[in-house]
Amino acid sequence: MSKIHIVDEVAHDRAKVYETFKDQMVELVPYLPDIQTIEVKDRQEIDDSTLKVVNFWKANADEVPKLAQKFIKPEMLEWTDNATWHLDEWKVEWVMEVGFLPEAVTCKGITTYVDKGNGRTEVVIDGELTVDARKIPGVPRLGAGAIGSAVESFVVKLITPNLTQANRGLERYLADQ
Repeated sequence: MSKIHIVDEVAHDRAKVYETFKDQMVELVPYLPDIQTIEVKDRQEIDDSTLKVVNFWKANADEVPKLAQKFIKPEMLEWTDNATWHLDEWKVEWVMEVGFLPEAVTCKGITTYVDKGNGRTEVVIDGELTVDARKIPGVPRLGAGAIGSAVESFVVKLITPNLTQANRGLERYLADQ
């Protein structure tokens, strides 16, 4: 298991940041260069303080290097984000289901929105990514642990900038409103 820990600051007040991520993700797509589409699959108010949202994401295949395009299949650039928004706690619990090998890859965590005053919000992402390489076809059992750890580290390094890039996209989106 590899830990994901990101602390980033957004130049807008907490209520606006939280509400925009919760309610307007689809509108952010033009501000997220690595994302092709986001589709809301389900949205349920559980009670006065809990909202569940399921979004289906597709990454932009144009970002895949030409050399890798024959190996990277479209389903590898898709994932489902299952989010539980805790409205009275300014946080969201999330579980991402990848479009390929979902039985081998799990990614989950919590994002917390902290009011820093002066119209600024600290976004804290704490999560974990686990790759069970034993469940990946072709990976030898003997080396599965080391391969899984290596893949986890690589993916965490790859997705960390994309997670903060969402905050920059949100800032540009709100500036345009």
